[in-house]
Amino acid sequence: FKVMQRAFGLLEGDGLLHRGEITVATAFGGPGARDGFELVTRAVTGERYVLDPELARPERGITLERFVFRIGYRRRSVTLVLREGFVTDEFITLARRERSPQEDARLELLKQEMAARVMQSQAAHVYDLTRDA
Repeated sequence: FKVMQRAFGLLEGDGLLHRGEITVATAFGGPGARDGFELVTRAVTGERYVLDPELARPERGITLERFVFRIGYRRRSVTLVLREGFVTDEFITLARRERSPQEDARLELLKQEMAARVMQSQAAHVYDLTRDA
């Protein structure tokens, strides 16, 4: 939800957008992000949510490369990337492979820790506004 807070404030000063006009493109395929956007914007069912691997930024390294979100509203859009320090290398490594029950438990702990870091931070400290490449 932090990515939406950051984007909505940039796209519309008061943050009040008509959800049927919000579009989302991202390189991040995690179901949590998709579900969050669907909950708030109904972009998935409205076919305004696109998983676009071309948005990935490999130069940011394996941990951050897919945390890219282009949020559009009417004729404007912003592209946001996750800042360093919120997602760990260990989290990404575990999330992208088949896991043992012990590794599943570790991943759950890492998710909780990551969520706490994100929730304790202002949206502008979690996501950077970038120029489109």
